[in-house]
Amino acid sequence: MNTVIGFWNVRKEILKKNFPNISDNDLHFYEGKEKEMMEILGYKLGKSEDELREIINALTIE
Repeated sequence: MNTVIGFWNVRKEILKKNFPNISDNDLHFYEGKEKEMMEILGYKLGKSEDELREIINALTIE
């Protein structure tokens, strides 16, 4: 999960721009609740956890 959470504040802003149906609450990171956050995002985007990890890890951090 660390690769997903790295630079999370930047990545969540990019995700919000790319997927407007995701809310700030959906992207709020709670320590120990990574799996729940990924499940919510997967449900909203219609993606598996592996697909989500690929999307998040591929986001370019400027």
